[in-house]
Amino acid sequence: MTYIMTGIEGYELTEQDLDNLKHPLTRGVIFFKRNFKDYHQLVRLIRHIRALKGTDFLLAVDQEGGRVIRFGLPFTQLPPLARLGEVYQRDQALGLTMTHLHAWLMASELLSIGIDLSFAPVLDIDNGSDVIGDRALGQTADQVSVLAEQYCQGMRSAGMCTTAKHYPGHGTVKADSHHELPKDDRSMSALEQLDLMPFVQNIRAGVIDAMMLSHVIYTQVCEQPTGYSLHWCQDILTNQHRFHGTTISDDLGMAAAECVGDIHQRYQACVDAKVDLTLLCEPQLCTELYSNNRLKNVPTEAGKLIKIMSLKGQSTLSHELPFWEQYRWQQARKAWVTLMIETS
Repeated sequence: MTYIMTGIEGYELTEQDLDNLKHPLTRGVIFFKRNFKDYHQLVRLIRHIRALKGTDFLLAVDQEGGRVIRFGLPFTQLPPLARLGEVYQRDQALGLTMTHLHAWLMASELLSIGIDLSFAPVLDIDNGSDVIGDRALGQTADQVSVLAEQYCQGMRSAGMCTTAKHYPGHGTVKADSHHELPKDDRSMSALEQLDLMPFVQNIRAGVIDAMMLSHVIYTQVCEQPTGYSLHWCQDILTNQHRFHGTTISDDLGMAAAECVGDIHQRYQACVDAKVDLTLLCEPQLCTELYSNNRLKNVPTEAGKLIKIMSLKGQSTLSHELPFWEQYRWQQARKAWVTLMIETS
């Protein structure tokens, strides 16, 4: 069985949201800009979800920096990861320091309000993709590998698990999988020499807790997108690359995900690929999936639930005070602002 992380409609839970949250397959919520009005509204929403679902439930967001920021002020409006790569090229030590601070600030702020995960870091290479670009840490596999490991260490030092994306690499495929189905005709050998390198090296470094799978078809390897492919998920990722963390399929509402059929067929493709968790970012799609009577009384899979819940965050900041009132955050933020000025 593959579990679901669903999106919710707005600033408060709707009746549809409540129904989706009650379903036994729902094991998390992913937040978007549509869910953020201000800090206090977001905290109330999180507390409401926690009151309904308890602590054994994941809350997540994409708070990468740059153009992928879901929460506005007072959360630090961090630059895109490409800025870290640019600093690293001029001064490696300074680039590593800024990378760690970027990750720590992002993760600590989210954890302090009860959000477990930011789906980060991006391990794709900036190599021509319409959707990656400045979301990447660099244009070479070596630089992305080094900075990604540092970023993961920064997240972990704040108490947040890491999610590498978009395996096995979306950065060389021009098409945006949100809007169309990308296909990559390169050989497995070519992928291993470039896009796969940051993933493989960081798996070996032991810093990746979860792996988000792309909706890209690598035609010389498998006829299915990675997130629907047992060959990619089991033969390559698990058996060849020795990754034993949580596997997460990208949003089933994306245009590229539609290649196998309707939402029921997309979900079944994830099940067939033995994916642990999949995203359903639009509540209506989640409701549509749950209309399938076969899914109403599904048995739980203890092994998968343990893997998924191992991604729970452990904040190193207090939950009792807003993060901006806490000394440790104040010192990190001061250091970050100073470095931003020095490198501008």
